[in-house]
Amino acid sequence: MRILGIDPGIATIGFGLLESSENKIKLLKYGVITTPANTRLSSRLLQISTDLDELLFACKPDAIAIEELFFNTNITTGIAVAHGRGVILLSCIRYGAEIFEYTPLQVKQSVTGYGRAEKTQVMEMVKRICSLRSVPRPDDAADAIALAICHARSSTSLLNNGGNALCSTI
Repeated sequence: MRILGIDPGIATIGFGLLESSENKIKLLKYGVITTPANTRLSSRLLQISTDLDELLFACKPDAIAIEELFFNTNITTGIAVAHGRGVILLSCIRYGAEIFEYTPLQVKQSVTGYGRAEKTQVMEMVKRICSLRSVPRPDDAADAIALAICHARSSTSLLNNGGNALCSTI
């Protein structure tokens, strides 16, 4: 199964594509979609949609794992990210792959075994799981890979447990 992980944003959207089969994970591609600062929100959203459409058709994922929004302290940034996430979801629905959403806690639990793991621990585990020489950069790409890993592990559990497992229970 080809899984595309997406870390939503407005300035930088991380993506990571992996192949998962029989408990084996192979990283195929990762990177970011960026939009220029000091550009109108509507123009940035259009660029995200256009670039993501191209990425989806180039990568041909079977499933898409996307991070659920978590509002911290900056509500203004959160609203802009929510706009970006909406455009991302729309592009994914149009593409036709099944979409799965995971919280940061679920991703951390799946990748490190601890739901309150530090970001550096998650990034180090992404490096190990994917047999990479270094941590993927930028951080948004590593986060997207972690989302794809979470889904790969969750989908395996779903198959083995009759569909009752969530990413956070692995």
